Amino acid sequence: MADDMLRIEELEAVLPSMTRWRVPGGRSVDWAALEAVLGTGLPSDFRALAEAYPVLVIDDFLSVSVPRPGTEASWASEAREDEILQDLYEMGDTEDYVPFPQPGGLISWAESNSGDVLYWKTSSADPDAWPVVVRTDNAEWVEFPVGAVEFLAGVYGRTIDVPGMPRDFPSDHPKVLGLSDRID
Repeated sequence: MADDMLRIEELEAVLPSMTRWRVPGGRSVDWAALEAVLGTGLPSDFRALAEAYPVLVIDDFLSVSVPRPGTEASWASEAREDEILQDLYEMGDTEDYVPFPQPGGLISWAESNSGDVLYWKTSSADPDAWPVVVRTDNAEWVEFPVGAVEFLAGVYGRTIDVPGMPRDFPSDHPKVLGLSDRID
């Protein structure tokens, strides 16, 4: 957990505008309920991010889909029933990637407003060892041997380059918007 907070601090260092959305005292996500529906645990860095922050929209471009307290089961079932990924898989457009819950299947955790999707590849029994896989909007698949928070810190800190992303990604001064946990 200490490592995870360190990674979140690295992310906050490259995205300082995100810190105003930090939830004092945490968000109390019911991980047991989520994991019961999903059928797997999730990486601890993502859990730490989801406890500290609501859904984040970075630069009006990338949405990081953390579960909202009270909606854990629906977050998990959406992750399990990724219809777009399933359709791509059935059309043979996923290279060698498969949808979760197949062994080593993909679980989405972020997407861009232009159709890029960020997944975990559930290739290990230890979720903390899952690499990030990006499907760009032009159907390129790229795998990165890092977790979600480290990936975001690398992208926005410009130490990780994602081929196929827009030229202005990431922008020079990314703004971060936090979406409220209130469900109206």
